[in-house]
Amino acid sequence: MAMATVHTTAHAPARWQDYVQLLKPRVMSLVVFTGLTGMICAGRAIHPVLAGVAILCIAVGAGASASLNMWYDADIDAKMRRTRNRPVPAGRVQGADALTLGVVLSIFSVMLMGMALNWLAAGLLAFTIGFYAVVYTIWLKRWTAQNIVIGGLAGALPPVIGWAAAAGATPFNAWLLCAIIFMWTPPHFWALSLYTSEDYEKAGVPMMPVVAGAASTRRQILIYSALFAPLCLVPAATGLGGPVYLAVAALGGLVFLLLAIRLARSHAGEARGQRNDDASPGGLYDVRAGARDARNLFAFSILYLTLLFATLLGEHLMGVAPLNLVSWGIPR
Repeated sequence: MAMATVHTTAHAPARWQDYVQLLKPRVMSLVVFTGLTGMICAGRAIHPVLAGVAILCIAVGAGASASLNMWYDADIDAKMRRTRNRPVPAGRVQGADALTLGVVLSIFSVMLMGMALNWLAAGLLAFTIGFYAVVYTIWLKRWTAQNIVIGGLAGALPPVIGWAAAAGATPFNAWLLCAIIFMWTPPHFWALSLYTSEDYEKAGVPMMPVVAGAASTRRQILIYSALFAPLCLVPAATGLGGPVYLAVAALGGLVFLLLAIRLARSHAGEARGQRNDDASPGGLYDVRAGARDARNLFAFSILYLTLLFATLLGEHLMGVAPLNLVSWGIPR
């Protein structure tokens, strides 16, 4: 599939802030956070300098993926309110520059990870970058309404990379962290897409509300939420999470489910113009009354995932003994 040509108006030379924006720093911060959690949860001694290098590689790899994504998606980004002011569609950065930056950072991050840490972590990082930039961005995003479901693997892999960097292995608990993020992704992004579907429709992106309708999307959000909430309890049974984690996962999971049920019973996504002006601060959260149930689940999903990983990180740093409610003999 060839990338569509984007015609932009000439602007002043790019500032350094524009290149930082290419790296999607907000997304990068979540990737770094989950990668760090995986590294600490591995429970292996690692030199602080090497730990810093591993986190740097994960951050740079995430930025490389974002830059490649912005290069290829410039045509559809230009059509959506949420993304039209990104550096490439706005004309502040040339597409070729974004592509070059993405390729250079990809090679740098993977090679540094392999030489400084181990090639398992480097291979997982390379796979993650390739999966996001090629499989998701070039193929899935424009082809199927399951784009977020399958493509969510790229965003779910950082804790596995962090674990591999520290331990040189990826045991069950590393993949459990991956599974939690993977199952979190559909309800999180579909809740957002319920009140941004006009943008996706205009850009020709087959997000679930555009393809299957709002009612079907709300039902699927509920199904995924019903699977996601109990999955978040599993770390307490595998020697990964402690008592504080269990409490946070149980209480937060209950709230998550209640918000998903409320959303399923609502009419969110059925009316047009469900957002207020995105030019205002926090435009993604400034919605009209009919979309508030979708907005509430979207916002809480970010908070819940952050609390889950922050609790795991805090317990392991403070040496809190995991519960290990079920002794399965699963290697940590």
